[in-house]
Amino acid sequence: MKVSTIVPALLCVAPGAVNGFTVGPNGRASSVRSELSMSSSEETVRNPNPAIKVAANAMSLLKPVFKLEAELQAAALGAIAKVDKDEVAATIEENKKNNKVLIYTYGLSPFSTEALAILDASGYDYTKIELGAEWFLLGGEGSETRVALSKEIESGATSLPKIFIGGECIGGCADLAGLVESGELDAKMKSAGVRKPGEKSPSFFDFFSK
Repeated sequence: MKVSTIVPALLCVAPGAVNGFTVGPNGRASSVRSELSMSSSEETVRNPNPAIKVAANAMSLLKPVFKLEAELQAAALGAIAKVDKDEVAATIEENKKNNKVLIYTYGLSPFSTEALAILDASGYDYTKIELGAEWFLLGGEGSETRVALSKEIESGATSLPKIFIGGECIGGCADLAGLVESGELDAKMKSAGVRKPGEKSPSFFDFFSK
């Protein structure tokens, strides 16, 4: 399995932590794409962690509090950093368009860690974008991105992870776990044209061989 990881400019990366990390002439760090390979023999069927799923569902009770906090944080830090909200929204749209399976995460979030483990076990390729270690450590761009991502889901939840399949936000960790438990994840992936590495794409003649 190959997992592509994009590290955005807002992250502070220790020297040598990411191969190919560059700083442009404007002093801003550019995005980095690296690949981590895993043989198919290492892929295992993994059931979602029930405790994490319950905790993720419970977080929805605090949604109004987190929403207000997220908006205040974005307004303050975004103004200081002079973040262009339209540019943030455009970047999200571009990432959705260019990546069939996309997940926005926090580095220290147990919910993000669980969602990544589920995706790893599924065998599908995906792209990970880590906004930062946690919400309270985000800068202006990350804070604005967090708020913009909340608009991608009907509930308006500001929590991460946010997972996109075929450009559609399916929600977070609990929603991904629900797809696995119901057996609907594979169908969701296939309907979005997502295939596992080495999986043959259906051909015109396959229709007549059924």
